[in-house]
Amino acid sequence: MRVVVTVEHRFVRTPDGAVWTQTMFAYSYWMRYFDVFDEVLVVARIREVPTVSSDWLHADGERVSFVAIPYYIGPWQYLLKAAQVQRTARQAVAANDAVIFYAASQIADCIQPMLLKSGHPYSVYVIADPYDVFAPGSVKSPLRPFFRWWSPHRLRKHCTAANATAYITEKALQRRYPPNPAAFITHFSMTELSESTFVSAPRCLQLEKRPLILITVASLAQLYKAPDVLIDAVAVCVQEGLDLKLMVVGDGKYRPELEARAKTRGLEERVCFRGQLTAGNAVRTELDRADVFVLPSHQEGLPRAMVEAMARALPCIGSTVGGIPELLAAEDLVSPGDVEGLARKIREVVTNPPRMTEMSARNLETSQQYRDEIIQKQRNEFYRYVREMTEAWLKQK
Repeated sequence: MRVVVTVEHRFVRTPDGAVWTQTMFAYSYWMRYFDVFDEVLVVARIREVPTVSSDWLHADGERVSFVAIPYYIGPWQYLLKAAQVQRTARQAVAANDAVIFYAASQIADCIQPMLLKSGHPYSVYVIADPYDVFAPGSVKSPLRPFFRWWSPHRLRKHCTAANATAYITEKALQRRYPPNPAAFITHFSMTELSESTFVSAPRCLQLEKRPLILITVASLAQLYKAPDVLIDAVAVCVQEGLDLKLMVVGDGKYRPELEARAKTRGLEERVCFRGQLTAGNAVRTELDRADVFVLPSHQEGLPRAMVEAMARALPCIGSTVGGIPELLAAEDLVSPGDVEGLARKIREVVTNPPRMTEMSARNLETSQQYRDEIIQKQRNEFYRYVREMTEAWLKQK
């Protein structure tokens, strides 16, 4: 059986027809479906490019193909292509396909009404909270208040009508987007960590090391991960006499604005923008050079970057959104958007070596639950149910 999966991640395609990604959803990711399904058809936005750098990763391959949704960014571009987007999305699903929506998703919004009309079963994997995505400070758009109402409304509709619902969090997203009580319900992380991801022992802070290095890993295409808030908090800490540097891993349209922000606050020599790095060893190398991982996001599902930082035994500071409180202790959390509160938390942590050592050990232990073998079992139970319910529906037709 073929499974159709909709994702909001944006891919690129070269003239030879190959589909590529630099970060998430490489071909190795889709192979996980082969335990249960025969083929995978990914429905996503794809941009045509003449070439890609050598560090980009194949997304398609044997038994994994793509349907290219006309490329757009943001609501205005979507409106210009809405009819074409909707038609392409709906034509991607055949009558005998299993369907999984990675939500929240505009592409899923295009397909779901068609499935409801025909009675075709579908499932939802809730990986992000659109209410927080459109929180103040997260997105710069005059339509932000409307989408903060509309997108959660649509996601709740998807969940309550789905035949099976999985969540990336254990509790957080379930509270805001409850499933149909009659549905198959589970939770598992997108993050699955191989043995090479983990370090063997917690860290011990080197007191003689100066400056201390903070690191964040975040797309700069939007301000969801609050890199602007982090830069401002580092400025406060430096003004108070702390010797800090900040490494920003990620890229996007807001990078020039953030670079200017760092310069304006006197941090030109203290904030290093590393750009987009290929997932895996390149990111882990940067994590190993750092002392504290900071992710003061406005919205999250369950942040993969933080889980990977924890597996490298990094002390972590995060915000109180999404699944972050399921990863970190309460004393390591701050409210989103609170520059002064984040600066205080950074100061509390980096001036307390025993606390950093304790955080390192706790985070390494917590990360163990995201090992491949644990996540695979939970995930395959979901996939098997999706396949079986689709087969049962096809027999009744």
